[in-house]
Amino acid sequence: MISVKNKDQIKLMKEAGRITGEALALAGEAVKPGVTTKQLDNIIRHHIERCGAKPGFLGYGGFPGSACISVNDQVIHGIPGSRVLEEGDIVKIDTGAVYKGFNGDSANTFAVGRVSEEAKKLIEVTKESCFRGIAEAMPGNRIGDIGSAIQSYVEANGFSVVRRYVGHGVGEELHESPDVPNFGTKGRGVRLCTGMTIAIEPMVNIGKPDVFELPDKWTVVTADGTLSAHYEHSIAITDEGPIILTKID
Repeated sequence: MISVKNKDQIKLMKEAGRITGEALALAGEAVKPGVTTKQLDNIIRHHIERCGAKPGFLGYGGFPGSACISVNDQVIHGIPGSRVLEEGDIVKIDTGAVYKGFNGDSANTFAVGRVSEEAKKLIEVTKESCFRGIAEAMPGNRIGDIGSAIQSYVEANGFSVVRRYVGHGVGEELHESPDVPNFGTKGRGVRLCTGMTIAIEPMVNIGKPDVFELPDKWTVVTADGTLSAHYEHSIAITDEGPIILTKID
């Protein structure tokens, strides 16, 4: 069942989103060669807890970190640890905060020092594809309009969209209905309505879209070893258009 939120609930989600966005930005500022993924995770956890919220990812399904931190060919769900970031890496950070019972969920991809032109393009295309998907999140449109906008932009730029993992509803639960694929056909799928809150999160590969899970049962990597980028915002669908809940000023 799809949960529709009222204005007070969306207000709480916006606060959860603000805390999430701030934590993500602080971690991004700390990204540089020599930093470990665990240090980034600690920055995120400290900020979320200092704001009176809880890390939404910590313990979720048994996950051991406050953020999923994935490097280079790691697509999503990387476990924070002793890995040291190196010049030229790209690092995806995905995190969320729970505030008064509501979840924020957001992700970004950061360059570690100077990266290749191809990596820069991948990051830029992934981010832009997310905003193109968000622009389609209007009452009366359908889920397929979001996915089609993302897929068409990504593929026009020579990259591929991961299909095994998708966006989702978000609210009192981190993952709610409906699924929000980053691919699809315009005019197909669930009809969007005012009060729906969803997380739009394109995962984009330089190579083929195929991925697999490592033996740690969490980390997902590209099957062909190519780079992957990830970008995500939680949004609310309103009569005035989509509101980004995880955006910070």
